[in-house]
Amino acid sequence: MKSIFKVTFLGTGTSQGIPIIGSQHPVCLSTNSKDKRLRVSVLLEWDDSTVVIDCGPDFRQQMLRENVSKVDAILLTHEHSDHTAGIDDIRPFNFRQGDIPFFATKHVFQSLHKRFGYIFETENKYPGAPTISEKNISKESSFNVFGKEIIPIEVLHNTLPVLGFRIDNFAYLTDVKTVAEAEMLKLKNLDVLVVNALRIEPHQSHFNLDEALMFIKILKPKKAYLTHISHLLGFHNEVEAQLPENVHVAYDGLKLTL
Repeated sequence: MKSIFKVTFLGTGTSQGIPIIGSQHPVCLSTNSKDKRLRVSVLLEWDDSTVVIDCGPDFRQQMLRENVSKVDAILLTHEHSDHTAGIDDIRPFNFRQGDIPFFATKHVFQSLHKRFGYIFETENKYPGAPTISEKNISKESSFNVFGKEIIPIEVLHNTLPVLGFRIDNFAYLTDVKTVAEAEMLKLKNLDVLVVNALRIEPHQSHFNLDEALMFIKILKPKKAYLTHISHLLGFHNEVEAQLPENVHVAYDGLKLTL
């Protein structure tokens, strides 16, 4: 019997979040809680395991909001700050649990070593610094995390390789602009697809709404959820009302059970 698999959207916003600091855009001024978006991340739970995809600058706030008491592993899609800047805030979990395994490509770890050098010190490391266990992954092979096979899917964010992840019949893709045919084949027969839809107008490194909807139409998942959303996509309720029946706008705190 398959275990229950839970997904919580920790954040569904783009790199600046919504509202943007100082913005007078109508979406940024919205009082609807679904229009307020932290930086993009999801929490995955199965059996007794808790796994987070991406660890952005809102990580602490997200953990407190969802009352998360342990994180068993973190998967990183890529090195950009809106996906990695919260790494220092894993410390409370370190103090209770010890090292936390991080799964990322070699290129991402190289970037983290430059930006968070104090975490990776081997001599005279500050005793309060975070501690992570590096697990190198690539698009070439799947890997196992607490009994689940995870299949990496490489997409391009302009020219930067980014990994998405498929677990069972759930797939999570963010910062997508193009996907090679070989990687598309990994996304067949999905129950749920999560994919970015930045805005209405085209963008050089992200799907806009039309591109995301075409991608969903090609893959034909049973359901799809849009994430990594900017204020330029529009008001949550208005966009949701215009989407196909099986496509929804994700929002912070949304929970799915598969």
